[in-house]
Amino acid sequence: MTTDTGAGRLPAAYLSTGSSSFTEFVGVHAPHLLPSGRALPPGSSLEAPHGTTIVTATFDGGVVMAGDRRATMGNLIANRDMEKVFAADEYSAVGIAGTAGLAIELVKLFQVELEHYEKIEGTLLSLEGKANRLASMIRANLGMAMQGLAVVPMFAGYDLDRNLGRIFSYDVTGGCYEEHDHHSVGSGSLFARGSLKKLWRPGLSADDAVRVVVEALYDAADDDSATGGPDVGRRIWPTVAVVDLQGVRFAAEEALREVVESVIAGRQGNPGGAR
Repeated sequence: MTTDTGAGRLPAAYLSTGSSSFTEFVGVHAPHLLPSGRALPPGSSLEAPHGTTIVTATFDGGVVMAGDRRATMGNLIANRDMEKVFAADEYSAVGIAGTAGLAIELVKLFQVELEHYEKIEGTLLSLEGKANRLASMIRANLGMAMQGLAVVPMFAGYDLDRNLGRIFSYDVTGGCYEEHDHHSVGSGSLFARGSLKKLWRPGLSADDAVRVVVEALYDAADDDSATGGPDVGRRIWPTVAVVDLQGVRFAAEEALREVVESVIAGRQGNPGGAR
């Protein structure tokens, strides 16, 4: 960051007029600190842990987002209890798939971006505004994505103006797309989407939606080796965030244990699960 020339005074960067974007501020004064400010040497590659499947579904009054807990590096399990779903702010959540280290760094920067906007403007950014801010941050990471270090998050939140839960997906170039009813990203998304199409229905309660996303993750883990299934022996459950008018809250471990054990019990002799 810019050095100070006077004892006890803030650096000039902090006293200049700028936008309400923290990312733009860092991009102007210390671009090397941004995730997109670094690059691999030409011709080199890096094998890093990757996060996998994120699923989300709307319900009557909000939206739920869930992620499995496995990170992989090649054919190895790099981590068994990785957190991939985070609260972006009071009314939104973000889930990560792709290169784990970069994705977590991007999420932390996004959290600061939203908090910075709220402090500067004195109001919350609209849900679409938050989705577009995340899109611009992904777009800035395109250089790293072209070197194999892609980050593909999913964003969901409660729209205070429209009183409903909304879902936004992205591609590696920063394209932002609103999804309806449900969606999934990551290596197990193909199987999770099939499960979501089968189980989601209008008018779900929050508890029903939690059950649906856990079923979808189970189906993803059943066919995708990079997606971790519920680990009863280690008591590792999916991470599930519920977002509604009351804000973001994460499902309690005990409640998730009951849902997971119910899903597993329901598949005894019926591997295809609920229909």
